[in-house]
Amino acid sequence: MKIGEGGIPITMVTQMMMAVMVVVVMMFVADGADKNDVFSPCSDAKVQKLDGFTFGLAFSTKESFFFNQTQLSPCDQRLSLSSKNAQLALFRPKVDEISFLTINSSTFNPVQFGGYMVAFAGQKYAARSLPILVADSTNTITSFTLVLEFQEGSLQNLYWKNFGCNACSQDSTCLNNQNCAVATSNCTSNGGSKDCNLSIQLTFSGTDKNLDALNSWYEVENLRQYSLYGLFSNIRDSVTPQII
Repeated sequence: MKIGEGGIPITMVTQMMMAVMVVVVMMFVADGADKNDVFSPCSDAKVQKLDGFTFGLAFSTKESFFFNQTQLSPCDQRLSLSSKNAQLALFRPKVDEISFLTINSSTFNPVQFGGYMVAFAGQKYAARSLPILVADSTNTITSFTLVLEFQEGSLQNLYWKNFGCNACSQDSTCLNNQNCAVATSNCTSNGGSKDCNLSIQLTFSGTDKNLDALNSWYEVENLRQYSLYGLFSNIRDSVTPQII
C-alpha cells in the first residue's frame, strides 16, 4: 500500500508511517466488487456499496489532536503527531457491511500512547471523530461502535455511538453510564490475565455515489437490545491469533 498521494496534508501521515510502528493493518483483499482505488486515509474517495474504504485510527493524548483549540484531522501536519509518540492503525472495510475490527492488546497498550483515539479519513472535509477515551491508568474500554456517514459517496463525518451499560459483564464497571470498562491493571499488557483487545463495530449511514442508502448503522441500532458484542467476541477469539 502506498501512503503519501494527494498533497501536502498527507506529509504528516507519511512521516508517522515511517517513524512509528503500525499497530495493525486489516485490509480486505480487493475483489471484483471493489472499484475504489484510493488506499490512503488522507485522500478523498467517492465510493459505492461493497467498495473497500480506507480509514485510520490515531492514538495519542487528547490534547495532541488540537491546534489553537481547534481539533484537526490527524492528516494535518500542524498537529505534528509523529513527534508526540502517536500510533496509527489502518483498516479497509467494505462499504455498508457491518465489520468487526480488533487490535490485539498483547502487542499494543493504549495507555502508553496517551489513551485517546480519533477515527479519520479524507482531505477536502478532513473528517475526524471526536477524541474518545480508550484507557487510562485505572480503566480500559474494550468495545466501541463507530458510524461512518457518507453523502453521495463522500465521507462527511465519523461518530462514536454507545448503547449504555446493560451488556456489561460481571468483571467490568460502567463509566459515565455509557461504557463498559475493565480494570487496566487486569489487562495482559499490564501484567494481568484479562484479554483487553480493542474491538470496534463499524457501520455506515447516508448514501453512496449512486444515491443508494447505506443501512448498516440502522440495522445495528435496531438490534441494539441484543448482545452483538457477544456475537462478535466469538469471532474475535477465532481471528485474533492471526492478527499481528
